[in-house]
Amino acid sequence: MAGLGLNTGGKRLTIGLTGGIGSGKSTVSQMLVDLGAHLVDMDAISRSLTAPQGAAIDAITQHFGPDFIDASGAMDRNRMRELAFADPGAMARLEGILHPLIGQHAAARAALALPAQHIVYDVPLLAESGRLWRDKVDRVLVIDTSPETQIARVMVRSGWPREAVEKVLAKQAQRETRLALADHVILNEGLSLEELRAEVEKLWRLWNNGV
Repeated sequence: MAGLGLNTGGKRLTIGLTGGIGSGKSTVSQMLVDLGAHLVDMDAISRSLTAPQGAAIDAITQHFGPDFIDASGAMDRNRMRELAFADPGAMARLEGILHPLIGQHAAARAALALPAQHIVYDVPLLAESGRLWRDKVDRVLVIDTSPETQIARVMVRSGWPREAVEKVLAKQAQRETRLALADHVILNEGLSLEELRAEVEKLWRLWNNGV
């Protein structure tokens, strides 16, 4: 990866990175960090807010009740997921609690970037937010794969039954919706880690050359 480090000659870019569950988005985000990007991981921020003593725990307890807090003091993600499947309004209420806090924490983390660093926002639900993120970032990178591959990967990774994975996919944006927002697409289908890294490095060169 010689010569692929910090951006030294062009404009610093803000990149919105997204992809459906099981696409390999997290793997790509780590590769970008290895190349010198500053990562703002929206899912990690959300998890920290709902962890024991997280900033969202009191509001979640107030709105949903103590049954949605587990024995460790964190939000019970499985119970909340089940509620969201049964009651679409529940997810909107949770997002109303989390999104303002996520925005504040994301801005604080982005401010830690060095002047020469591209900033990568890892946003699982970028496409679901409509133009919100599309208008905030300079480029959108979509990690794309087929729904069948997504299902297979998540079943292996999480141990979930197929039906549970399909329910999650049904809640996410359609593949075509994500692709319509993309400036760059990496098709992560049948690639080895080395091949995937080569695709990421190719994009990094383009960004550093001001493309």
